Amino acid sequence: MKTPMIKIWNLRSVLFLLLIIFISANPYKSFAQEQFTIVLDAGHGGKDPGKHSGKYFEKNIALNIVLMTGKLLSKNKNINVIYTRNKDVFIELNERGKIANDASADLFVSVHCNAHHTQAFGSETYVLGLHANQRNFEVAKQENSVIFLEDNYKEKYAGFDPNSPEAVIGLTLMQEEYLDESLLLASNIQSKFTNNLKRKNRGVKQAGFVVLHQTYMPSVLIETGFITNKDEGAFLNSKSGQEKFAKAIYTAVIDYKKHLDENRVVEEIPDLIPEVIETVDRIFKEVDFKVQIASSTKKLALKSYNFKGLKDVERLKVGKQYKYYYGLTSNYDKILEVQKQARKKGFPSAFVIAYKNEKKISVSELLKSSRK
Repeated sequence: MKTPMIKIWNLRSVLFLLLIIFISANPYKSFAQEQFTIVLDAGHGGKDPGKHSGKYFEKNIALNIVLMTGKLLSKNKNINVIYTRNKDVFIELNERGKIANDASADLFVSVHCNAHHTQAFGSETYVLGLHANQRNFEVAKQENSVIFLEDNYKEKYAGFDPNSPEAVIGLTLMQEEYLDESLLLASNIQSKFTNNLKRKNRGVKQAGFVVLHQTYMPSVLIETGFITNKDEGAFLNSKSGQEKFAKAIYTAVIDYKKHLDENRVVEEIPDLIPEVIETVDRIFKEVDFKVQIASSTKKLALKSYNFKGLKDVERLKVGKQYKYYYGLTSNYDKILEVQKQARKKGFPSAFVIAYKNEKKISVSELLKSSRK
């Protein structure tokens, strides 16, 4: 009886070693091979021209930039590009979000142009959140006002009034589960605009945009520049300028996806050869693995009803954000099971983090170093 058991163990050991060698040689392959769906949203369209200045129309500039960005992204066989519109047609705000949700998209990017009564200029990128000041509210109000062009908008948006700060506040926090990733992409975009396009960096901001509120994935709204500025408007309306904006957005998305690949690749290992992985526990002394299930500006009571039934949730304040963690173990394979449990409970973007000596460390780097 001993010989067959030894043979089985040797076979499993060989398979496990081959798997490790394969992953080491292809560190991003398992996650990167999965289809990544991005929805590109060209603001306004059809009967809604958006902002305009002379011969410059926001709806046309946004559409051109979106189509150019999509063309670049589509060259990557692992990226699936979906457009909310690919021609000059009017699409309602709730329909734009529905397109992304129905596609179970990984990312939603809405492209717009800014305007002002002065010669203001520069680029800014928004994520959903409470408007930090009156200027952010005014930008959101202009973009949200399109709902007045829709039929039965009061019923569709439950009486939402784009002109009311109180109504805008009511939009927020439903998407805070994705805030960290939205902020990461927004920062990438602003960095590319500033360094590659030499645009004035007006920063990453938060405001109550209806179109972002409708989506359930990391989402950003880009104000590429001011069409009311003489020089910037001409640049935005030119083919060369639109190509440069598209290339910058494309590069920012690729960098964002690479970050996700690097931090999530190992999550897929248990699905490759489960019977092999089950025989090996990856335990790291002095390392605490946790699962981050949410990030919010709200300080929530650590009660199970606030976390869809999950008990023993930990809260940690990082800057202005509260991070909520579930589970604690030095066993990497056990924390993957905890992550699966959190996702099944309704936290689809839950991810594994690691701490060593109370300092956050890279999970992917930790796992790579353990294979050396």
